[in-house]
Order: sequence, then C-alpha cells, then structure tokens
Amino acid sequence: MIAGWLAVGALALAAFGFAVLVLKLPRDGLTLFGAVLVFGLAGYAWQGSPGQASAPKSGTVEQGRNGEAMVEGRAALFDRTRPPPDYLVTSDAFARRGQFGEAATLLQNGLRDNPRDLESWLALGMALVGHADGFVTPAAVQAFGRAKMIDPAHPGAEYFLGFAYLQSGEVVAARNVWKGLLAASPPDAPWVEGLTAEVARLDDMIARAPMLQGQ
Repeated sequence: MIAGWLAVGALALAAFGFAVLVLKLPRDGLTLFGAVLVFGLAGYAWQGSPGQASAPKSGTVEQGRNGEAMVEGRAALFDRTRPPPDYLVTSDAFARRGQFGEAATLLQNGLRDNPRDLESWLALGMALVGHADGFVTPAAVQAFGRAKMIDPAHPGAEYFLGFAYLQSGEVVAARNVWKGLLAASPPDAPWVEGLTAEVARLDDMIARAPMLQGQ
C-alpha cells in the first residue's frame, strides 16, 4: 500500500512538472491542473481499497469524479482558440458522468471522419481505460499509438500511456514506456530531466519490490 502511494505521489509530481516545463500552462491553468491531480489521487484512494463495501451509488459518483478529472486534465493540454469537434464535446459530457463506454463509442464514430485529431485519440485511449475499470487494454494502447503517429514529436501519448499503466499497477510497463519516450527524445527536450528522475524512482521501486520484477 505504501509503495502504491509512493508511486502515485511521484506520478502527481511528475505530472505537475510536465505541466510547468512542457505545457507551460499559465497560473490559472496550473491551478486547474493541480485540482485535477487531487481528484485523480482521490480516485486512486477509492479504487485501491479492496476491503471497502460495495456501494453502487457511491461508485457512480466516484466514476463521475474520475471522468471529470480525465476530461479536464486532457483538455488542459490543448489550445482552445478553435472549438473542439462536436462529438468530442458530447463524448466528454458522457465521460464526466463516468459513462466511458458511451464516450468511447462517440469518439470511435467521430474519428472515422476526423482520423487525424490528436486530442480525440488521446480521449479515446483514456475512455477505453476508464471503461475497463482502469486496465490498459490493447484497444487503448492502439489509440495512444495513433495519437503518437499523428505527432511523433509530441510526448503526450507516451506520457499518458505510462500514466495509465502506473494507475493500473503495471509499474514495469509504465517504466518501459517512459524509458522509450526518453530514448526517442532530444537530450535538451524540456521533459527529459523530470522524466529521467521519475524513471529512476520507478527503477528503485522495482528493485525493492520482488513482486514487481515478474510483471
């Protein structure tokens, strides 16, 4: 449990550093991004409590909170000088309520006519992870991969794929994705220093936890 919280805490710090150094969010954007991280940690705390009694109504509320965090965190990465596609707006409305399956269906339909929209592919990857109760499915990996193909220089797809792996408890997979991102990044890329530190922390965690070495 402690190791899990260390991973999530490190991830939160890495995400905030990513927002500052790479996305260069303004002060208002950083405030929002910090709130998103808090919601994400709250969602992790709830999902990471297997002894908690079943409560469908409460689960629906928590799914909505996680969906809200997912949408706001992703949207903070994109310039809103142009409005997003209508299907993305509608999909986000479903995701905010925790209805990730409906969100994913809308995105899949919209992407048939708009296949080069990077934000939509990221949204689809996140929705598919949410629909699978936090597990990274092959379809989600493919969605993040399509986002990467659209803009290979943008670190978002691999960064959030690693984020998804770490949320699902796949620490080694997260480390491997982020190591791949570092290997493909220019040495002077603004995210290299912070992400290198996070990979080192994950390596240390893996070395100290034999159960992770079999992942």
